[in-house]
This record gives sequence, structure tokens and C-alpha cells, in this order.
Amino acid sequence: MRAVDTNVLVRYYLRDDPAQARLAEKVLSAGDVFVPKTVVLELEWVLRSVVEQPAAKVLDCLAHLIALPGITIEDPEQVETALRHCRDGADFAVALHHAASHACSEVLTFDDRRYVRRAARLGFKPPVRLLAG
Repeated sequence: MRAVDTNVLVRYYLRDDPAQARLAEKVLSAGDVFVPKTVVLELEWVLRSVVEQPAAKVLDCLAHLIALPGITIEDPEQVETALRHCRDGADFAVALHHAASHACSEVLTFDDRRYVRRAARLGFKPPVRLLAG
């Protein structure tokens, strides 16, 4: 099994460098490829923030990646949970961090109350609690 870095996936999806896109496609189509969840996280960020793709297109891209045959995503259930929460309005990074905390009793944050309310509305388990001094 071989792991890929974010830039391989960016070339594959954007096709902005035809030669690298062909190489990326060859690697991915050969299968037996591992994609760390940190690479998925970075891919979402690059597509959304750097390339400024629409949110729906970014999420479709990530769903496509998860479904590719021969691709093993690290903690796929966590990534799928994060995608689901993101489609419901959560930030992907926050949703992925939260999904990775599934075995904890709660997630503590200094973030604003909006995150706490959104997590409650979306049914995040474990619950998110605001730390206040």
C-alpha cells in the first residue's frame, strides 16, 4: 500500500497540471492507496479556501474520494460523519475533529456559543460545552 499527499489529490481533482493529473490518476486507479484523514482535511481546505470551489462541489469531491475503489481512507466512519455534519452546516475541520473525539464524554471549547448551539442542533455526540471563566 502507498499513501498519497494532498497535492496528488489536488492535481487529480483540479486537473490544473495535465501531466501531474495523469500521474495522479494512474496512481489512484491502480488502487492499494492509503489516504490519511489529515490529507482529506487539507484537501477540503485547499479546494474551499485556496481554489475557492463552492461548498457543495468540495463535499461532492470528498464523497467521491471516499467511494473510489482501491482507496483506503483513515478512519472512514469519522470522515463520513464529518461530511454528513458539514452538509448540515458544520465546518468540515470542526466536524472532523469532533468525529475523532467520539469516544470522549464531551468536547470542550472556548469557541463562541454559535458552535455549541450548532453542535446541539446537529446532534453531535459527544456534546460540546463552552468553557467559561
